[in-house]
Amino acid sequence: MVTTSTSASDPEKRLNRKPRVVVTRRLGPSVEDRMSELFDVRTNASDMPLTRDQLLEAMQDCDVLVPTVTDRIDGEMISQAGENLGLIANFGAGTEHIDLDAAARAKIMVTNTPGVFTDDTADLTMAGIIGVPRRIREGVQLIRSGEWTGWAPTAMLGRKLGGKTLGIVGMGRIGQAVAHRARAFGLEIAYHNRKRLPEAIERMFAASWVEDLDDLVAQADILTLHCPATPGNHHLIDERRLSLMKQGASLINTARGDLVDQEALIAALESGHLAGAGLDVYPDEPNVDERLIRHPNVMTLPHIGSATREGREDSGHKVIANIRMWADGHRPPDQVLSGLG
Repeated sequence: MVTTSTSASDPEKRLNRKPRVVVTRRLGPSVEDRMSELFDVRTNASDMPLTRDQLLEAMQDCDVLVPTVTDRIDGEMISQAGENLGLIANFGAGTEHIDLDAAARAKIMVTNTPGVFTDDTADLTMAGIIGVPRRIREGVQLIRSGEWTGWAPTAMLGRKLGGKTLGIVGMGRIGQAVAHRARAFGLEIAYHNRKRLPEAIERMFAASWVEDLDDLVAQADILTLHCPATPGNHHLIDERRLSLMKQGASLINTARGDLVDQEALIAALESGHLAGAGLDVYPDEPNVDERLIRHPNVMTLPHIGSATREGREDSGHKVIANIRMWADGHRPPDQVLSGLG
């Protein structure tokens, strides 16, 4: 009998057959065609998120599960997985939807696809950083409604970017890519991170470290979020922190919806305390609160931060590489370590 399970500390021997792979969402023709050549693949033709029961059924009948951020895989599901499930090869960098500790206890390896969406997400973040202070959404609506009466010296006044402070919460790959772009627009960069960056990196972005998040929130003219959705970060930006933000400041979130207390955000927008927000993620996707949609200066986007053809293809090919390395008995390049690891 061939053993297919692997652990973070002890990758097992080669799998001497095509691994049976279940892919939970459509990944694009080039990726799916290559997977079909290499693996025994079952795809989700409907491209609708699988139910919990469907996910569990898949986990009981495969060697490799390829989930996405729409798939919640908890400890109970992992404990009921089939004995052949040895790898969860996640499509995407975030792994907060997977119980990593439970996977480690079950000796199921988890991989992800870091780095491929950095520039794409940073580009979309800049759309919000520019678009919200300049009231782009409101201007588009004015044209589409037919209500625009022409140019006037005091019409549609927004706020300039140059000289304003961009507060970056989470200065990892994406946060740094945003800082790089923002400097070209004359923004002053301040950031909060669990650990201070090396001085050379701070000099590269002319970035100032702010140790206390409350202080950063109070300094920022525009606050942008680029941190993971861990339990400790749930509602990281809550009513209290929103109240600390400057009158007329903007909030940009292309990370995860749970980072922001949505009710508190809506209250801050409706009171006029915040001038606007740029949102690509929501706590109850795909549902978007109607009050956000109605607000004239809230850019509501449908979670498209990583939605480029190039990025999605690169992510899919990283998944393939991780599966091939695992099936050959080697440690995949993008293994994710749990707290138990």
